Parts: sequence; structure tokens; C-alpha cells
Amino acid sequence: MLGTVFLLLVALCASGGFGEEREEVQRPGHVSVIIVGSTGDLARKYLWQGFFQLYVHQVSSGHTFSFYGGGLSPAEKATPVLFEILKAVTCSKDVSPERCAIIKDQFLRLSQYRQLKTVEDYQHLAKHIEQQLQQEGMSEAGRLFYLSVPAFAYADIAEKINSTCRPTGGPWLRVVLEKPFGHDYNSAQVLATQLRSFLNEDEMYRIDHYLGKQVVSKILPFRTENGKVLDRIWNRHHIERIEIVLKETLDCKGRAAFYNEYGVIRDVLQNHLTEVMTLLTMKLPANVSNSEEVLRNKLQVLGSMLPLGKNQAVVGQYQAYKTEIQQELNKTKDHVSLTPTFAAVLAHMDEPQYEGVPILLISGKMLDERVGYARILFKNDVFCVQNHHSVLCKPKQIVFYFGHGSLQYAAVLVSKNLFKPVLKDHEWKEVTEHADVNILGLHISDYYVHTLIKEKEAYAELISHVLAGRKNSFISTENLLASWGLWTPLLIGLTGSFPRIYPGGADNGDMLDVHLKGKEIHYSSEVLIIEPDHVGGTAANSFQVMQGKFRSTDMVSAWTEELVERLAADMEEAAVAAVNTGTVFHLALSGGSTPLALFHRLALHHFAFPWWNTHVWMVDERCVPQTEPESNFYNLHQHLLQHVRIPYYNVHPMPVQLNQRLCVEEDGGALLYETELSRLVNGSSFHFVLLGVGYDGHTASLFPRGKLSELGENLVALTESPTKPHQRMSLTFSAINRARKVALLVMGKGKHELVTQLSRVKDTADKYPVTGVKPANGSLVWYIDYDALLG
Repeated sequence: MLGTVFLLLVALCASGGFGEEREEVQRPGHVSVIIVGSTGDLARKYLWQGFFQLYVHQVSSGHTFSFYGGGLSPAEKATPVLFEILKAVTCSKDVSPERCAIIKDQFLRLSQYRQLKTVEDYQHLAKHIEQQLQQEGMSEAGRLFYLSVPAFAYADIAEKINSTCRPTGGPWLRVVLEKPFGHDYNSAQVLATQLRSFLNEDEMYRIDHYLGKQVVSKILPFRTENGKVLDRIWNRHHIERIEIVLKETLDCKGRAAFYNEYGVIRDVLQNHLTEVMTLLTMKLPANVSNSEEVLRNKLQVLGSMLPLGKNQAVVGQYQAYKTEIQQELNKTKDHVSLTPTFAAVLAHMDEPQYEGVPILLISGKMLDERVGYARILFKNDVFCVQNHHSVLCKPKQIVFYFGHGSLQYAAVLVSKNLFKPVLKDHEWKEVTEHADVNILGLHISDYYVHTLIKEKEAYAELISHVLAGRKNSFISTENLLASWGLWTPLLIGLTGSFPRIYPGGADNGDMLDVHLKGKEIHYSSEVLIIEPDHVGGTAANSFQVMQGKFRSTDMVSAWTEELVERLAADMEEAAVAAVNTGTVFHLALSGGSTPLALFHRLALHHFAFPWWNTHVWMVDERCVPQTEPESNFYNLHQHLLQHVRIPYYNVHPMPVQLNQRLCVEEDGGALLYETELSRLVNGSSFHFVLLGVGYDGHTASLFPRGKLSELGENLVALTESPTKPHQRMSLTFSAINRARKVALLVMGKGKHELVTQLSRVKDTADKYPVTGVKPANGSLVWYIDYDALLG
């Protein structure tokens, strides 16, 4: 016989949409709780404990309960596992051991495992619930499904629930969904559409456990309770910036498969930190308990955000991550992951109240401490001439401290030079005795500190909200898509970006420090070097991008990713400048493997590049069919051209195959290309030429001892290579040196010896053809990575 357990449930107004919470109480009835994925890590750590806590708190209130653990495993295999989990649940300190033992025994007797794999399994569950109701003579209040499973399984389970387990008549159905809710805007939209086919909007509870943190749920009440003071200063005239930070010391071990697909932005910023941001900046609702108004005001915040692009973010990756990925995902040692484990994003709102106020969202793994907080830093117009330690001159700030860190407990802190806060809540108390700690630039004694009388676990809080039908602590479909609409362009813009490598922990030093410039964010130091022999050891040394001279011409040097980023930016700048003058941009690109990283960056990162007004020419080509991988044009097309919107008639491959023959001088391919170049390019002067340099000093397909002096004034010529395929077609010095800008890209440790030689030799084009690159009226810039420059 089931023990009688009562629970007062608050109903939502209308099916299919959010309404205001009603105050009337539903009639008593039976509540069936089904956790799908009941023996997984999340259920083991949080969910069963959360449901047990709710059961403890409601044990004498009126409704009856039954709890079902569901999963794909057969019952005989999973039942012992489930009950080991259930035996580990605990009561809070305010429950006596005797009472706890009785309630825990009841909870165990009310729980059972059921295999939930097929439609028939769900049909059997529904039949079991209905038979139980009939046998016990109980009326039904509702059914709660908690889907603690991967998101790809949501639609299939929702369909089974809808077709077999939906209660009829008055009882409610509530389905809780765990993040991630999609991978980007399109996938989230597809998932939302699938779910809407089986569930009404008011039946879905997308959970973000951050909204269950008591400090986070206190943000709106705090703003309301202190409205008389905050209404005056909660605006751009007084707020200097807003910071929302979540730092972790852990790595990604054990979560590599998930993390490598999602990364820190999808894992933390798009959901947790964005939700906190909306609570801090939204228009205050007339009633903070009104779900519809809260969600509507959050939506207004997301709609007012300025677009996020590559210049609004910096990303990093802790150094050991590469090895962890290789080991856990069985990748080869040369596998490189671009997944960020650290991100700092600068957001702004297109809203008069917050115009120009920077909003920083920062999170990362393997940082110096575990801590989370939201800080509102206010401008301080007081300057202390002599007593610089006066409280009047210290930072003026409000901190919603999520926990951990030096304080170790959750709290709301208001600096004493701001105002004394009011917290009209019996669950909070003022702290007057402090440990000797500093919080964000102030000693704890410089704050008014309020903390919780009793901290509650976030999942337990949200589970109680689900049963109460409180939707303002959950994510609506509309708000979810608006959030992805904000973050997806940034994620696309960062595709192919190389994250800054950092050693982890205290050794990070100032490597991840950022500075804000207008609406852009950058690392404070442009390039950092981690000595290979000091991994995980001493702090890393830092170097800025080096700009100097090499062979008496301009040189830019950096680590490879930074160098490629700089070169791509310079190329885009030249293209935009040319197009802005009303002309088209003529770009000549060389072959080989060196520029592939540049091609990738241009294709995946530089969406403002004016490809429609760009003509792409070849610097040189091997005499092979252009459908073969050895062809320079084939690689250019594969890695760049097919990924950008460039008219086909703006692409100019070298005509190495004419009359079904390859590079026969009588066919006049070189002359044909020169004629086309002279016809389309003003003065045969390219705006930008990209060159590389071979180990033997050749550039383009101009090789040592290649009788270069005999090419005369020809712009294009057939040449001979010392390696197969021997025959080539190439621009000559006459064409290259007419260019307005020539970039010489040199990368890799294998080029270090050559770079050293070139730094010493004189101009000897016959021996080192690259020394013959001397633009007559243009500029030459060497782009040399640190591997090639320093060895």
C-alpha cells in the first residue's frame, strides 16, 4: 500500500503557452515521477537527491507519489544499480535521524526501475500507473518526466510519452529537458520543432541549474527590494561595467567527447552566463513571480544585444587538452583540436539605459581558482588627494557571489561606499563576523555581506519549481532561440580560430588578461610563448608580435596562428581599401602547403572580405591536370575558393593544359595568361601578391640556376623545377615586382636555417631567387613565424 504524501501544486494558466501563476490550489492527487536515464552521472549526483529532498519536505502535505527510474538496460541489470544510488540519498541537518530513516524507507518502497526502450515499454508503464491509481482509489494530479539523456534522444522519447503516457482529463504532464538544447541556432530550431510536435510549450521545462542557485534567483528580488537606490544608479551614467565570471580549476578528463564538440562557449556562456546577464539587465517586472512577464523581459534583453563577432571574443585552450583529446578520443599525435576551454566575450546592449556599458562574460577550465560571480562595478568620481585608502575611493560595486573562491559561501555583497542593502527575505541574514579575505579588490570588511541561512542545492530547488509549475526558472523555446541567435554568429566567426595555449592554474599568470578597446576585446599581450621544456612548470614568458626589419624590409613575426591571423587581416584590409576606391581587388596566390592555414582562415573567419569584387590569380602552377591534388589550383579551390562567394569569372587558373597537352611552349599558355593579366589588371600591377620560399631559396616557380635573367620583360613564363613534376608555369620577377604589396610567408622550424642564411647573403637571385623580389613602387613584407625565425 502506498504511503500518503501530500504536495500543494500551483497550476499554469493555459495549455500551450505561459500564463501567470495561479494562487488556487489543485485538488490532491497522485504524482508519478519518471527519471529517464536514472542511473547516469547526473541522476546519481543530483536528481535522486533532489527528488528525495522534495519528498522529505512535502511528506505531510497531501498528495501521493511514486518514483520510477527508467533506462535502456533490462530491469534485472539496472535495479541493483538504482537502489545503490537511492540508498545514498541523505536528509538535511534539520531532519532527525529517526525521522530521516522512516522517510528514506518510504522513499525506497515508492521507487522502482523500469526498462524504457520501446513503445511497448512506455505502454506498459502507462498501464501500470493507471492500474495503480485504480487499485489504490487515487485521483491523478500529474506525471513528471525528467529526461536525463543526450539531447538527440529527446524527440524520440517525447513521441513515446505523447503517444502512450499522456494523462487524460485534468492531470498535467511536465517534461524536464537537460542542456544542451542544440549546438547552434539551426539545430536548436530543429529540436524545438520536433518537440512541439509532441509536447505543448507549457509542458516543457528546459532546465539550467544556474537558475536554481539561490544567489542567482535573488538577483531580481534584490533589484526590486533596493529599487529606491538602484533606480537612480542602474544605468550607463553610473555603471562602469558588468562582469559575469565562472572560473574552474578542473580539466576535461572524462568529458572529452562532449567537451570537444561543444567547448566553453556552448557549455557555459550561451546558457548559464547569458541567463545571469538577462537577470541583471532586464526591465524589472511588476511581479517577479510572474513567469510570463519575466520571460518576456528576458527576451527583450536578448533582442537588444549588439551582434557578437570575432572582435568581441578571445579564446584559449589549456596546454594538456590536446593530449587528453588524443588519448580519450583515440586521435593521432598530430591531431589538433581548436575547441576553446577559455573564452572572454565582450557584449553591449543597444538600449539607452546601458548604452556603452561593457558586459564581460568569462569562463574557463584549468584556471587559478574555482569561483563564480556577477559584479556590477560603478563609476567612482571621488578622488582622495592624500588618504588613498579611504573607503570613499575604493571600488563601488555589487557582487552576486555564487560560491567557492576565497569566500567559500554564496553571498550578496555591496561595498559600503555605495549603500546599505535591504534584503526582505527570511532565508537571508547579514554577516557581521568575517574571515580575513579579499573579494574583487576589497577586504571583506568593506562590504555589507548577506548570505543564506540555509543553502539549498540548485537541482532540488528547480525540481520543486517544476512541481509547482513555476516557469520563470526555466528556458522557453522563444528565449532559447533568441539566445542561440545571439551566439551562433560568434561561433561561426570563431571557426578555424586558433585558441591561445595556456599552461593551466597559477602558471597562467597574466596570459589570459584582456583589454577593452571600444567595442572590441583583445588579449593584453598579443602573443605568448610557452617554453616546451617548462610545461606545467614555471610561468610562461610573453612576447608581443614582433615588427622589425629582415633584409632591410619590413618583417612581422609571431607564433603561427597569430601570424596567419595577422596576414589574413592585412590581406582583407588591402582588399577593402581597393574596393572602397571603386576598383576591384587583384590578388595573386602561390601554391604549396604553406598558405593552406591562411586559406582556411580566410574561408572560415573573414566574412567581410569583398570576394565578389576580388579577382584571384595564380602565382605559379604545376604542369598537371587541375583536377589532380598536385595542382596548385586544385588545392586553392579545395581550401578556399569553394568556401567563399566569388564569381567564377573572377577566378583565373593558369592555362597549363591546352590542346589536351601539358605546358607545351607552342600552345602559348604563358602568353595567353600574360595577355589576360594585361587586359584586366591596371598596369599589370597586382594589389597583393602572396609568395612563399622553398628550402633552396626559390619563390613562385623561379628556381636557382633557372636562367631567370633570360625571362626578360615577360610577365609569365614556363620554368623547370628540380623536383617532379618538373615543368611549371610562373609569374616572373617583372610581374611580381610591379605589385603594390608583396607578402613573403615563411613558416616552420625546417625553414630556420634558410632564414638564417637569407639574413646574411646579398642579393643573388641566381642562387637565392627570393632575393630578386623587390617591388619597384610597392612594398615587401616578410611574415615569418617564430619557428622559422628562432628555430
